[in-house]
Amino acid sequence: MLIERSLAVRRVGRSVLCFDEVGSTNDVALDAMRQAGGDGLVVLAESQRSGRGRQGRRWVCPPGSGILMSVLLLEPPGCERPRHEAMTIAAGLAVAEAVEMSVGLACGLKWPNDVLLEDAKFAGVLAETRTVGGVSGTVIGIGVNVNAAPPVESVDRPATCMADHLAGPVERVEVVRALLMRLDEWVGRVEAGQLDDLHRGFLARCRMINERVTIRCGGRLHTGRVLDVDPLSGLVLCYDDGSRAYLPAEASSVV
Repeated sequence: MLIERSLAVRRVGRSVLCFDEVGSTNDVALDAMRQAGGDGLVVLAESQRSGRGRQGRRWVCPPGSGILMSVLLLEPPGCERPRHEAMTIAAGLAVAEAVEMSVGLACGLKWPNDVLLEDAKFAGVLAETRTVGGVSGTVIGIGVNVNAAPPVESVDRPATCMADHLAGPVERVEVVRALLMRLDEWVGRVEAGQLDDLHRGFLARCRMINERVTIRCGGRLHTGRVLDVDPLSGLVLCYDDGSRAYLPAEASSVV
């Protein structure tokens, strides 16, 4: 397979499964949790019938036009589970770096899971943690609009695709290979507790620092100025009275 050929990875992408159509690549990866050799498995599909986004949203991508990917990371017995927050921002940063490396487009990041070209979203991340039959793991789902964007009526915010910012169609295989290499690197650093570079890399591309935003978290609305995005604590928000809140990605969405 072209994706796996001479791929310089230690964990993510050691084995790759490709499908024409699935219900959800995240579900396929979750089903593999109890299989031997499942750690680092990558699931790719040309189309999803029920692709998931965050907060119950759907991920819509015209068949054969984008990257629909999930990565399975198993938790060794007795080891602490990888932090959801850090894995989410690591995956977003990996997408941004992979696109910059493979086609030269500069990407922005919007916490918790959006990757932007100019001010429109073209990629997103969904991290899900499960325990199945005594085996625990995290699946990182990544969707990238490569050669087509979803129909306007199917999304609630501006969306774009990579091809709209280039001279023509994009070869998806090279983007996937770059993405697997960057994600492999960041997953290794997160699990080793090396978060300083992740923090700096995300902030360098983050479009929200010092902006006034409203975040829905835990059934409440939080409005204030963004001070930081911490790999462990989440978004650091400064309220008008000067107090601060730490909002986790898993339970938050930007209003």
